Amino acid sequence: MKWALLSVWDKRGIADLARDLHRHQVKILSSGGTGTALSDAGIPFTEVSAYTGSTEMMDGRVKTLHPRIHGGLLGRRGIDDGIMKEHGIHEIDLLVANLYPFEEMAAKGMTLEKLVEYIDIGGPAMIRGAAKNYKDVAVITDPADYPLVGKALESGDFTGEQRLILAKKAFARTAAYDAAISNYLHGLGAVFPEVYTVQFRNGRMLRYGENPHQKGAVYGESGVAWEEPFQGRQMSYNNYLDLSAAAGLLREFEEPAAVIVKHNNPCGVAIGDTLAEAYVRAREVDPVSAYGSVVALNREVDTVMAGEICSTFVEVLAAPSFTPDSMEVMKKKENMRVLRLPPPSGGMALRSIDGGILVQDTPPYQEHWTVVTDRDATPKEMRGLHLAWKVCAHTRSNAIVFADEKRVLGIGAGQMSRVDSAKIAIDKSLFSLEGSAVASDAFLPFPDTLEVAAAAGASALVQPGGSIRDKEVIAAANRLNMAMVFTGVRHFRH
Repeated sequence: MKWALLSVWDKRGIADLARDLHRHQVKILSSGGTGTALSDAGIPFTEVSAYTGSTEMMDGRVKTLHPRIHGGLLGRRGIDDGIMKEHGIHEIDLLVANLYPFEEMAAKGMTLEKLVEYIDIGGPAMIRGAAKNYKDVAVITDPADYPLVGKALESGDFTGEQRLILAKKAFARTAAYDAAISNYLHGLGAVFPEVYTVQFRNGRMLRYGENPHQKGAVYGESGVAWEEPFQGRQMSYNNYLDLSAAAGLLREFEEPAAVIVKHNNPCGVAIGDTLAEAYVRAREVDPVSAYGSVVALNREVDTVMAGEICSTFVEVLAAPSFTPDSMEVMKKKENMRVLRLPPPSGGMALRSIDGGILVQDTPPYQEHWTVVTDRDATPKEMRGLHLAWKVCAHTRSNAIVFADEKRVLGIGAGQMSRVDSAKIAIDKSLFSLEGSAVASDAFLPFPDTLEVAAAAGASALVQPGGSIRDKEVIAAANRLNMAMVFTGVRHFRH
């Protein structure tokens, strides 16, 4: 390496990097704030404006946009040597650049007039030019990659493979940067932007997709998508789907809770004074379905909890943390996938459809629980209604969920008829439903579902309300001496 160009907003480690370059007799080009940082550190460099013969202008908007800079980045060795020599262009072998923090400033609610000054022009142009010419130029866009420069200086140069990897990373960064700007500008004055651009990183191949004849991969740098097992086999496509569903439901609970999911639907949910108590209750809801399931827990796993998990076949176990002793216990289930349960990633929910995607946001909303029957729900019934309602919101529609104050008692999911969902929940229940609470994810268009639930022993029901036949359903509840609550919020889940 003979010449390096340093131009960074994020100046972490830049002085140490420049010092290393200088020690290896690499000449440095720099300007603006980066040049000031190098000067303060006593590191010699050539000012970009002195090299180009063109003064930095327009409050720094124009400083690196010059043929002597871009020629040095884009010039092909062995092809453009003559023209470079004619115009006094040095071959720039290394570009170290990162961009104005547009995403960070946009998140602060800055006005558009001020925010446009954080749209970097010279930075992306240089990065793209260097990345295009990756066979001859190495481009570093992430301070975490600075150690690669030191190794290259020691070995004599970057390898071709390293240059290509760095170029890929560079183009991904400029693509994400432009996407953030585009999404922001298209989103001005709109609930959703007319053009929506997304980028996901950290892609990893999976053994296959939903089925063995399908190929699959997972992408993501946060939430469930980021996690990988620290014990057991590689996660499958369906494991990730089920764990995402389990994590979403588990976050509804503050008390010790256990959620068991099979084929993207909860098959056991319970709370308890201890985590082990909650898990045993959840497992007992449907022991057959719990076999080979995904289990999510919201407290640290200890040896007692680990012993309960190992007493049956569990595909995936996720929890916030695990004691060292519990890890020793679970080693006997060497194929069981064990991973950390991450905090929620937030952001838009995306779902692919033929030819595009659906985008959904869930802003904060307020439910208004209103008793609409002659009889109020008892405190015990109300606790059961709250538990059933939480589970119902995370179960495939049409969903009917029976529960007591500690666990679900029966779940009917994904049926075309709400009455059929109720019948399935009743048929699958292993417990008495006498005095149980029942939840429906959408309003009841007729009294029939309520009547089926009452015949099974339910004494209280929660639903969104809003049907043109609400009065008829309320009258049926009063006739059956059931307490009924309207929430005003529907929870379809397709």
